[in-house]
Amino acid sequence: MASQIISSRLLLLALPVLACVFPCSCHARATDNNGARIRGMFVFGSSLVDNGNNNFLKNSIAKADFLPYGIDFPSGPSGRFTNGKNVIDLLCDQLKLPLVPAFSHPSTQGRKIIHGVNYASGASGILDDTGSRAGNAISLNQQLRNFEEVTLPDLEAQMGFRRRELLPEFLFVVGTGGNDYSFNYFLRQSTANASLEVFTANLTKILSGRLQKLYRLGGRKFVLMALNPIGCSPMMSATTTCPVLTSSSSILTGLSERLSETPSPEGSKDTTSSCCEVMALNRGGNGVLCKKEGKACEDRNSHVFFDGLHPTEAVNIQIATKAYNSNLTSEVYPINVKQLSMF
Repeated sequence: MASQIISSRLLLLALPVLACVFPCSCHARATDNNGARIRGMFVFGSSLVDNGNNNFLKNSIAKADFLPYGIDFPSGPSGRFTNGKNVIDLLCDQLKLPLVPAFSHPSTQGRKIIHGVNYASGASGILDDTGSRAGNAISLNQQLRNFEEVTLPDLEAQMGFRRRELLPEFLFVVGTGGNDYSFNYFLRQSTANASLEVFTANLTKILSGRLQKLYRLGGRKFVLMALNPIGCSPMMSATTTCPVLTSSSSILTGLSERLSETPSPEGSKDTTSSCCEVMALNRGGNGVLCKKEGKACEDRNSHVFFDGLHPTEAVNIQIATKAYNSNLTSEVYPINVKQLSMF
């Protein structure tokens, strides 16, 4: 086990962005000027892609509906765990789609869902019990049930088409898994019965089952995001060690390291400290989230991390841009989101 804990980096990245399409028989519709054939997107995952679902959860400490979160977002704090837009918002911009509404918002029904829904929940994971230390969280399993049992019947009624005709025109974005390591396996190492390899194999099997369910429901265009966090986050660098995941496949060393180490146009990025004021554990905080109404750095573009774990909008822009149009297989594989949207 000691060989699995390395003090230099936390690199919870086993894969770059994976964008793939499966054959379908579906009705055609007009494309936009860029050739895109995407009507909207359905989003599943954790805090990196959550846009406000946790705002409506009782007994959850994983919330970002207060300043300085949203300090650069047009409407202010929204539940996004960053200073401005997250990766999903920026992909919507690239695809010329409206921002996807949060499932838990009372108004997310009827015509509000025709361009998709975001089900992601901060602190959640692939495993149902991941995030339990943060109070309530909506697991990936429950997110899929919300999609199948609530959204799909409403979507069919609104659009006048059966789900298997509609869903191939939507992107299915899944960004989850990091919390299963950071806030589940590594926190329970002393009592864990499974090795890291066995835990990872089980996690992969469960995620595969969830993706197969989305496929059976009609999803055909999938975007799978790499595990978070990127580099050694402030949350982990505050400790003496940073756990590194290793497997038979090579660890991604491209995009993540460049984001943390390459200077930005404005100057060298701060790769080790959070932009906002984070309350440490010994001061009554959790070492991850910004202090409510606390201070935030002035030059947010110079930081990789906004709080103890989540990237700034500046980094999200880089991630979304590369996911959308990069031709490097170390960053997006086997095709980019722009190419995926044209199928």
